[in-house]
Amino acid sequence: MNLLKALAKVGSMTFVSRILGFVRDTLIARVFGAGILSDAFIVAFKIPNLLRRVSAEGAFSQAFVPILAEYKSQRSFDDTHYLINRVATWLGLILVAVTLLGMLAAPWIVALIAPGFTADLPKMQLTVELLRITFPYIFFISLVSMAGGVLNTYNKFGIPAFTPVWLNVSMIVAVLFFADHFAEPIKVLAWAVFFGGFLQLAFQIPFLKQIGLLPKFDLHQNDDGVWRILKLMGPAILGVSVAQISMITNTIFASFLATGSVSWLYYADRLMEFPTGVLGVALGTILLPSLSKAYAGKDEGEYSQLLDWGLRLTFILAAPAAVALAVLARPLVTALFHYGKFSALDVSMTQQALVAYSVGLIGLILVKILAPGFYARQNIKTPVKIAVFTLVVTQLMNVLFVFILHLQHAGLALAIGLGACINASLLYYYLRKTNIYQPQAGWFSFLIKLSLALSVMGVTLYFAMGDTGAWLTFGLMKRLGYLTGLVALGGISYFATLMLLGFRPRDYIRRVER
Repeated sequence: MNLLKALAKVGSMTFVSRILGFVRDTLIARVFGAGILSDAFIVAFKIPNLLRRVSAEGAFSQAFVPILAEYKSQRSFDDTHYLINRVATWLGLILVAVTLLGMLAAPWIVALIAPGFTADLPKMQLTVELLRITFPYIFFISLVSMAGGVLNTYNKFGIPAFTPVWLNVSMIVAVLFFADHFAEPIKVLAWAVFFGGFLQLAFQIPFLKQIGLLPKFDLHQNDDGVWRILKLMGPAILGVSVAQISMITNTIFASFLATGSVSWLYYADRLMEFPTGVLGVALGTILLPSLSKAYAGKDEGEYSQLLDWGLRLTFILAAPAAVALAVLARPLVTALFHYGKFSALDVSMTQQALVAYSVGLIGLILVKILAPGFYARQNIKTPVKIAVFTLVVTQLMNVLFVFILHLQHAGLALAIGLGACINASLLYYYLRKTNIYQPQAGWFSFLIKLSLALSVMGVTLYFAMGDTGAWLTFGLMKRLGYLTGLVALGGISYFATLMLLGFRPRDYIRRVER
């Protein structure tokens, strides 16, 4: 299997999802702006999303995929199917209980996550109502993540990568065609999240059936694989929870700041999620099964080479994205969100958050590459310890940036970005210290050439974008046309420089056995 080709496939599917996500967010910004309604929905949607990252894409995937890859390579197909049956059964039962409990405890959850809302009773009540509608999303999306882990392990990368499209489609259709039918139009978004989760799960079922691994109900309790997954999930939940606690504390801080702060951070984060999703999540997705297989086969050389390949691609693709987000922050926010109720002030505030976030983009993506280096070896304790340390440092930076330096919401974004860089640096340090990863030759010249290409691109974009204030007066098509031209110009200047310096795509082709 060609990993570069698999990355392109997963990345392209994720790209489609992210583009639809921007369409979705543009519609939400236009209809609801950045105020009480959008703040309430974003908090209500963030809570099941945080749980999803902990239980599904986070701890569960880190524990489940390495064990599943081991079963696939060392045991029979029937044994692997039995493992999937039992894991799906127990996961489903736990999720039903969590969902019901979450809906009942909604007022206390909102008070915990956004305590600043308690001073505004209508805002608090609306957030609670929205949360009760969106909470079942955790049930659907956690099962979606498990199905995605199975499909990825069997090299069906495109299906899980395309699956999020259905959530975006659900929300776009809801805003365009059903919002006017609700007494409180913002509730249409909550119901769209509910049905979007259902659609994602329904989409993956035929593909699981196609490979003969559609789960069946099985309450067998003495499965060694299930207990190993549960044992790994303990520290994994702690580790992933630490990262999500950082996001929760940001929401807590933002709930006490000016109205709109939650929304400004959300829209900036959405722009950050484009490169982290297209590149970071895609690379992590295809690397984890391959690393797990190399570890199960005791091939340390292959293991190290896979990590090196992932790190180089991360720098080549993430570094220009970070520079572009920082330089083009105002044109990006203006072109994508400055419509309807999304004001010029909202543009300026979101721009500040985006520039602050961009500082940590490479760190955010590197974590998604370096952490699987431990997960594939079924070592979750080391990333957990690093995550706990990073959490403490991030909260200290929050206090410094918000209360002492008065950077407001931008300070929260900067703390997250710098925290990610610290996390990535420590992961790299321990991979090297324990000899898990041995860098391949040529890194010094690689970084020098990369820096030259980034400098050329940054200067080109800075002078080409012109007066950013004028973008506020442009119409939709002119904004999008100019933005497309700038992105193309930046890409051409960057990759042309790399080509002149000797970079060739064929050098990054990486093949592994299926």
